Amino acid sequence: MVTMLIILGIVLFIGVILVGIYNRFVKNKNMVKDAWSNIDVALKRRYDLIPNLVETVKGYASHEKETLEAVIQARNAAMAVPSDDINKQIQAENQLQKTLRSIFALSEAYPDLKANTNFLQLQDKLNEIEENLERARRYYNGTVRENNTYGESFPAVLVAGMFNYQHFDYFEAEPESRENVKVSFS
Repeated sequence: MVTMLIILGIVLFIGVILVGIYNRFVKNKNMVKDAWSNIDVALKRRYDLIPNLVETVKGYASHEKETLEAVIQARNAAMAVPSDDINKQIQAENQLQKTLRSIFALSEAYPDLKANTNFLQLQDKLNEIEENLERARRYYNGTVRENNTYGESFPAVLVAGMFNYQHFDYFEAEPESRENVKVSFS
């Protein structure tokens, strides 16, 4: 009888620990998804702004067709990624960010474009969106850090597979996007 109570107590204790671990996995995953939804809103605003930006640049730099097409292709590719695949969205967004930088590099070569009121307003709007994205990205990366750390820590790591633990990627700038954009007109 005492042995049975001890075994029942141990099983109950392990059950309580497993429920706690499972609930923490669910909480962390939901926090990451909530944080990503904030980023997603800003990304959609950016997607809506890009065609206007491209059209404005096209009027001044029509022979830069390749650059403008690359931006549109990157935008369309980013929009085509399923919204529930956060890790693939991050990769697509990094590619889009790289192509957007090339448009602003073009403005340096075209003084008329750089002075265009519409272009300046679009650039300001995009800067505002990028600032919102940066704040949302910091929050998202914090929730990812918490999720990934917990999922890789003991004792959670022992049951992570059983509870469908999901590892998320950080939303960081790609190393090559930190370099200066080179624009050549030769």
